[in-house]
Amino acid sequence: MPSGTTGASRDTQPAFLMCPPRFFNVQYVINPWMEGNVHRASPGEAARQWNALHAAVCRVARVLLLAPEPGVPDMVFTANAGLLHRGRAVLSRFCHEERGREEPFYQAWFQAAGIAVDTLPPEIPFEGEGDALFTPDGKRLWAGHGWRTHLRSHALLAGLLGCEVVSLRLVDPRFYHLDTCFCPLANGDLLYFPAAFDAESRARIEAWYPKDRRIAVAEPDALAFACNAVHAGRTVILNEISPALADELQARGFEVVQVRLGEFLKAGGAAKCLCLRLHETGA
Repeated sequence: MPSGTTGASRDTQPAFLMCPPRFFNVQYVINPWMEGNVHRASPGEAARQWNALHAAVCRVARVLLLAPEPGVPDMVFTANAGLLHRGRAVLSRFCHEERGREEPFYQAWFQAAGIAVDTLPPEIPFEGEGDALFTPDGKRLWAGHGWRTHLRSHALLAGLLGCEVVSLRLVDPRFYHLDTCFCPLANGDLLYFPAAFDAESRARIEAWYPKDRRIAVAEPDALAFACNAVHAGRTVILNEISPALADELQARGFEVVQVRLGEFLKAGGAAKCLCLRLHETGA
């Protein structure tokens, strides 16, 4: 595989793909978070925050690196590169032209890493792990639609990946990707912001997750992208959150690692957006 950071055991640790923020900045507006923030991100502070996140993830997982490219400032958000499952990748088809320029770089990385790549028709937007998250056993895929990913992609994903796909409609433009408001945790719990979904989608979530397994975050934590969390086993890595939510996660047996990621929030991303899950035993 392309170069990266290795941890203890390659067979037991999860792995993530990250991209250093060398060319990161807010250069256009394609989500509400970017409004008023064009050219207002600090490159130096973004680098410090990314390095802190990278160090935190390296403590619990292998991290492989994607080389940044000029002209694609959002390439740092590798969760949107595609969706990995059982050694295959479904490449993203971006909704916005500004991000569509990233697709060839992601495809080249997957192929160089020996990962088979599937593609969807270019007219059907699908934004990778940003809008598609597996349950820990890898048998059910929660798939978002409404802002960036088209509902028609869900049936195609089910056919390509051979898994159950459950559609969830996003209704709040601030939570334009599923991974900004929904995070299935390793022990079967769920971290989510209910108001980001329509009533039918909330009913689907509640039918699958019993009440005692659902952690419904308050709006202030949701707006800090608390649900945009990287989880590796019992470790949850995320942006700064309220003491109450941190206590709730710790009471459920999680180690909570908070990393300040305010520069990336200006572009509409946080911890999970900056990490694409590549592999985990049993997933």
